[in-house]
Amino acid sequence: MSANFTKSDLPFDQEMVDIVDYVMNYQVTSELAYTTAWNCFLDTIGCGLESLEYPACTKLLGPIAPGQRVPNGVRVPGLDYELDPVQGAFNIGTAIRWLDFNDTWLAAEWGHPSDNLGGILATADWISRNNLAGSSAGHGTKPLVMRDVFTAMIKAHEIQGCIALENSFNKVGLDHVILVKVASTAVVAEMMGLSRDQILNAVSLAWVDGQSLRTYRHFPNAGSRKSWAAGDATSRAVRLALMAKVGEMGYPSALSAPTWGFYDVSFKGKRFSFQRPYGSYVMENVLFKISFPAEFHAQTAVEASLLLYKQMHERGKTSDDIATISIRTHEACVRIIDKKGPLRNPADRDHTIQYMVAIPLIFGRLTARDYEDDIAADPRIDALREKIVCVEDPQYTKDYHDPEKRSIANAVTITFTDGSSLDEIAIEFPVGHKRRRDEGIPLLVQKYRTNLARIFDAAQQEKIAALTLDYERFSQTPVNEVMDLFVKRLP
Repeated sequence: MSANFTKSDLPFDQEMVDIVDYVMNYQVTSELAYTTAWNCFLDTIGCGLESLEYPACTKLLGPIAPGQRVPNGVRVPGLDYELDPVQGAFNIGTAIRWLDFNDTWLAAEWGHPSDNLGGILATADWISRNNLAGSSAGHGTKPLVMRDVFTAMIKAHEIQGCIALENSFNKVGLDHVILVKVASTAVVAEMMGLSRDQILNAVSLAWVDGQSLRTYRHFPNAGSRKSWAAGDATSRAVRLALMAKVGEMGYPSALSAPTWGFYDVSFKGKRFSFQRPYGSYVMENVLFKISFPAEFHAQTAVEASLLLYKQMHERGKTSDDIATISIRTHEACVRIIDKKGPLRNPADRDHTIQYMVAIPLIFGRLTARDYEDDIAADPRIDALREKIVCVEDPQYTKDYHDPEKRSIANAVTITFTDGSSLDEIAIEFPVGHKRRRDEGIPLLVQKYRTNLARIFDAAQQEKIAALTLDYERFSQTPVNEVMDLFVKRLP
């Protein structure tokens, strides 16, 4: 077999061509998309900082070889590492995603588009530092600025989200991080200055890869991989882009090839369908997890439960007085998070609507800590879970898929052992929804400041906040300067 491979003369699948032409040629003009990307950045970095309080997360972070520091290496917010861009992407992506508190996109497929920031930010920092150092690893002579990061975020959100609108990967057993890998590959390859042919090669390599099975998100295998899967996907994207940059070949019919392509092997022979062309729709409509670190299909149910908790206490009742709880919901909620039986770990608990409703009805709160073993050991939780029944409302399911509405509705009713009940509380849109932006953004900033305070002293908090909360100044700040600001120096 020859050791040399030549470029294929076959045309690339149109689905890949559309992605590459979008990342190379589309000019983002929506200021709403840019300001939302800014808010998304603040929220996402904050989520990563909160995750650093959990040893299960931090044990996975750092260089591959302990103690290694890479010249002009990627910084990791809240830590003091200097890493290669692949491992840097894994570190940032894993921290972002660990607590299931970053943004969300719900459609035929769900997922978390800000997962892509791991690869985007690592690549931007890497390019910026090497450009300033005059290194051959760079791309140009100037550092990238944060607006460049926002542009990449908008495009990654769009690729992941538009494919997700009408194509369900979970129904064929695949994890949604496949879309993180594809979107990240395209945008970081463009950031690295690859040619059109090279970006096509990179994107095809992402589709050719074996894809994560969704089994680690569900009983009986739910586990912590769901917290680092996005870091794995976005770091793989950086690796594939770097391979394409040095001339690694692509696979033009990676999707459509009979028998051996992605469609036939992994998608039951179906081609992707699309609701809309790539633009800036997804970033403009992205959902923020502002109030609760809970799987997003349950957000409105948790909000309703907290309101009911207040009403219960006004009547002098506790969770012990509850006979039944009915949740009127949408099909996706029933399919993903309606669970009975034992819950073995935090990853299982934060994807169970009965658990996420029981906690606020017992304690009047829902925090990341509430998924840990010591809280879960309270026997009242499992007792209350057994009293909760979910029922699909077809209208809620219809509104969930409506592109103009995109509701995530839940309605909760409580009946007590004495035969009395509380009126149903129905909430269509969570605080993080586009329709509640005016209410949500101040809370998002508050969440961000709370997360800064977890890691940094007061002086550094204010220094970070003064820059990052000033949109115009922040947008034009070099990426490397921003990343230096987020370093947590070790004693």
